[in-house]
Amino acid sequence: MNGRKPIKEPPMNNNVVAVIGCGLIGQSWSALFACYGYDVKAWDPAPNWVPEFQAAVDKAREQVRALHGGSNAEGTITAASSLEEAVGCAFWIQENAPESVPLKIDLYSRIEAAAKPETVIASSTSSLTWSELSTHFSHRDRFVTAHPFNPPHLMPLVELYAPDASTRLRAEGFYNGLERKAVVLSQDAVGHIANRLASALWREAVNIVDQGIADVSAVDTALVHGPGLRWSVVGAHMAYHLGGGAGGIEHYLKHLGPSQERRWSTLGNPKLTPELCRRIVDGVMEEAAGQSVSELEASRDAGLMRALAARAGGRS
Repeated sequence: MNGRKPIKEPPMNNNVVAVIGCGLIGQSWSALFACYGYDVKAWDPAPNWVPEFQAAVDKAREQVRALHGGSNAEGTITAASSLEEAVGCAFWIQENAPESVPLKIDLYSRIEAAAKPETVIASSTSSLTWSELSTHFSHRDRFVTAHPFNPPHLMPLVELYAPDASTRLRAEGFYNGLERKAVVLSQDAVGHIANRLASALWREAVNIVDQGIADVSAVDTALVHGPGLRWSVVGAHMAYHLGGGAGGIEHYLKHLGPSQERRWSTLGNPKLTPELCRRIVDGVMEEAAGQSVSELEASRDAGLMRALAARAGGRS
């Protein structure tokens, strides 16, 4: 015995959320968590990351307040000096590292070594699967993929997959408590649900440009003012149910199913050749009309906030 007292680890705090990776997604999550009363411990491996992070978080918090009203119960956001400091007392960890399996697995080994055994580790991965990412976990039952739509502080969707029922229920409760719309996958899938749908649509949008059917601006205009508007209030299946008239989806499938199959047979599978990429880039730059990415993001966010406010106002 050397007479030293053992170092006492800090207990888990059910109000602390760790955000690991503080790029666009981590910034957005941090703002949302804090606005809903959680104390955020944020960490990123990049040098001098804090000023940009703080500016983005401040802006996002103002947007959340504008949508949902301010609260005296807002939490704090602290930049941790290490990953271990960030996760040490957190009850929830939101990981937002780049889409690299080896990189994420390395992070998870460090996180597991420093986090409490009962802490849930959630990954914001947009395309990687739970099965790919969970291979080296000591306790796989604490891990959940929780994919948000960008930006998470405005877009309500969070797509969840976790084989462990208890973790899955905890995740649903956590994100629903943030007024997100948690959707649970029945099985592991690359791209989850929404990114598979978005990828399928963009593939055909690219094909339309490739085939010379229409240019980039026309494709985007058709989507925003046509199916995009309808999809903001009803999903794809329900839209075709309503498209079947009084007979609904059963009538549609019987009488209009063949026309749908005819359209499917003409959809393309374009290759992103240098020439096609240049046409897409040129078309997007023309559509952007000189606006910077930050200006376009501000316009997008303002539009999302108006749409969300309109939807909230229309609820009975």
